[in-house]
Amino acid sequence: MNYGYIRISSKDQNYERQLKNLTEYGIRRENIYIDVISGATFNRKNYKRLIRKIKEGDLIVIHELDRLGRNYAEIMENWTYITKKKKADIKILSMTLLDTTVAKDILGTFISVSYTHLRAHETLRH
Repeated sequence: MNYGYIRISSKDQNYERQLKNLTEYGIRRENIYIDVISGATFNRKNYKRLIRKIKEGDLIVIHELDRLGRNYAEIMENWTYITKKKKADIKILSMTLLDTTVAKDILGTFISVSYTHLRAHETLRH
């Protein structure tokens, strides 16, 4: 089964772009889980529902990598849990190389580290 996950930080933000990208990819609306909560917390009700639901062979499609966590450790913890413990796949639409249906292991680690470093660097510059 294919699922999508969307997170926005506040009700003032619009998740339509993420929703459009997921539905254009082929994710059915009823299989898309949405949280409206700050990235400062990982207490995400619908994310937790999604993770409980997925099983081996399922696919989670996400627009941006940072939807998986606030920092490298959180991203890697969630990435590893989904791909190793649950044995499901992840596809990040904004980073086509991040697709475990194509490359299962090292690629995700490498890209996650690079992405987190880049985001931290951008934050320091602003």
